[in-house]
Amino acid sequence: MFTKVKIVGILVLTALIAVACTQGSGSQSSSRAVDGSSRDLKVLNYADFTQANTVVDYAWTWGTFRDRNPDISVSVEDLFNEPFHNKTEAYIASGNMPDVVYVWPSGRSTSLHEQKLLKDLSPLINRDGLNRVYSPAVLDVTQMASGYISMIPLTVTNTHTFFINMEVLNACGLQPAATYAELVAQVPVLRAAGYETIIMAAQDDWVMQSCLFSMIAGRFCGPDWHTRILNGQAKFTDADFVAALSFVKQMITDGVMSASILGIGYGDGPGMFANNRSAYYIDGDWRVGAFLTDSSTGQALIPPARQSNFRLGVFPDIQNAKVNKASSTVLGTGWAISSAVPAGSVREEAAWTLIKWLTSQEVQARGVQSGAYTAAARNDVDASRMNLEPLQIAAAALGNSYSTSTCVIDGAFHSDVYSHINVGLQQIVMGAATPEQVAQNTQRAFDTGRAAKQW
Repeated sequence: MFTKVKIVGILVLTALIAVACTQGSGSQSSSRAVDGSSRDLKVLNYADFTQANTVVDYAWTWGTFRDRNPDISVSVEDLFNEPFHNKTEAYIASGNMPDVVYVWPSGRSTSLHEQKLLKDLSPLINRDGLNRVYSPAVLDVTQMASGYISMIPLTVTNTHTFFINMEVLNACGLQPAATYAELVAQVPVLRAAGYETIIMAAQDDWVMQSCLFSMIAGRFCGPDWHTRILNGQAKFTDADFVAALSFVKQMITDGVMSASILGIGYGDGPGMFANNRSAYYIDGDWRVGAFLTDSSTGQALIPPARQSNFRLGVFPDIQNAKVNKASSTVLGTGWAISSAVPAGSVREEAAWTLIKWLTSQEVQARGVQSGAYTAAARNDVDASRMNLEPLQIAAAALGNSYSTSTCVIDGAFHSDVYSHINVGLQQIVMGAATPEQVAQNTQRAFDTGRAAKQW
């Protein structure tokens, strides 16, 4: 482990130095012409350098762009998880957004969308005919908080994925649970053998909401539950939403999950699961990339020869749920241009050239191949012609394991609302709040926001 971390650190440093060499003097960003004549771009990028292949992909992506576009200088700021979101909010407050920004279609990037800080990309998309190569689903403006094409997503994301470890189950004489009742019955068997039933890296408060509870809420409340709340036809305090919150409490009571999940950092979850600490693991489909072979080291958390012992699906059927075989899905993250970049300017063209590259067939194909995402946003990327590892193939087929898509809470509601759910779920796990209290707090925040912002 120490050797791998050391190598990754060296490669990250090398990649960053390579990018820095394209920037010239440190005064370039401050000297950008107000009229947009500058080709010096500032970019805010989201990158997890601990995930397999990220370092190599990063160096190739930005290095290739530099080689092919010597007239465009790019200064990239790389952050991950909460530091990224905190910096985004700081840029918003300062009124000095970078030219090109990595964004969410809603949720964590709601401020950018609602304040119209992102440029409408549809004129540029139509001008260059890119509406023919992007899947219609990823250009769905109804899923973008801005109400217009403010970004180009890289994929469509399953925020809930149920990872199944057959090595652990086989060792205990078990098969994957098809129902929640079967899952509960497995708890004492697994515990007696020294295994957890489900682990989830829920130290960060968004994880439980996005990767577990959005799916549970959809099953208890129905696939259109968020629309009914937004339209004033339902409330968070209704019995079905409270029942969804209560189910999380039931999972702790039944021992299916332990309160210790709140102490697991997001970067630690994959390693724990790969080391057979549990029979099941809950995360998003993007986390498949953490288990794959890193081309820079030749190492994998789960080597390809062992990956056939792991399966991907969705949570077992829940008794009394309105729907089962359901999962939470949302447009994936992607790229946007700051609305401060002057329309028709040299700088806008440079920023658009960069975004076209970052969402190009070459980059998207490489992203699918390396495990950055399970499916491309473009319809000219053929994954069937790629040499993919077993877990990648399983992730690509994940859609076959469910028949109903439900909303992701932090994609459907404002942060003023879902923050109460995020924290409330952790409080429920700790026994510090009841499901009814969390529902009431959430509804109160929603009502306050509706009165102020006309939700």
